[in-house]
Amino acid sequence: MIRIGDYVTRKSYQNDIVFKVIDVQGDNFILCGACVRLLADSPEGDLLLYDEKIEEDDFGEQIIEYKTLDRNEYFYLPGKVLHIDGDKEFLEKCMLFYKKNKIKAYGVYSLESALPDNIRGYLEKYNPDILVITGHDAMYKKRRSNGSYKNTDNFIKAVHEARKFEKSHEKLLIIAGACQSNYEELIRAGANFASSPKRINIHALDPAIVATSLSFSDKNNNIDLIHILEKTKYGVEGMGGIITKGTMYIGYPRE
Repeated sequence: MIRIGDYVTRKSYQNDIVFKVIDVQGDNFILCGACVRLLADSPEGDLLLYDEKIEEDDFGEQIIEYKTLDRNEYFYLPGKVLHIDGDKEFLEKCMLFYKKNKIKAYGVYSLESALPDNIRGYLEKYNPDILVITGHDAMYKKRRSNGSYKNTDNFIKAVHEARKFEKSHEKLLIIAGACQSNYEELIRAGANFASSPKRINIHALDPAIVATSLSFSDKNNNIDLIHILEKTKYGVEGMGGIITKGTMYIGYPRE
């Protein structure tokens, strides 16, 4: 018998993704990806228990080149990040990633459905340079009563509210979306970066990788858009964005 907390794969999808069971609703099992930001549901008969050890995913390690900064003469003030996540475990992984890369970041756990109502309060409290709005999403193959996407509408509404707070794409850089999210609508809503151009899954760390890259990009220069996207797990198929300036101040002389 499969229970909440078990790790499973789906037979109908050739057991391609490992999920964690997070809820059971009648005969329907609610699943979230173990390493990808995907929500799914499945009948028990399609599930196969995954009894192997879940290996710690080391993707993202040493992906930011902050160590190459010339620290002999200059000092650097990277941009501040507010990361709002609909998954507690992924939030912890992203916060550890920021810490390892010496980024000042604040983490907030929030259900995706609560984002539009609460986003302004978070922005007023933390006043970030970079805002990450993520969690879980999914594109339905067959349109359902609540739309074609699980959480894209919540992300879009949250981006709209964030843009009411700060209209400039260079004063507040927004990264929004999760697996299979509606990339085009998120960009139209006001996001600088979003997922997913090809409606594929994205890695748990992808939004944090983009945020960290932006944090270490010079405030006076345009970002290297393609280089940033290449750092993510699935590149331009999973994440896309617009050219803008970075958020890092560079000063002289260093103490």
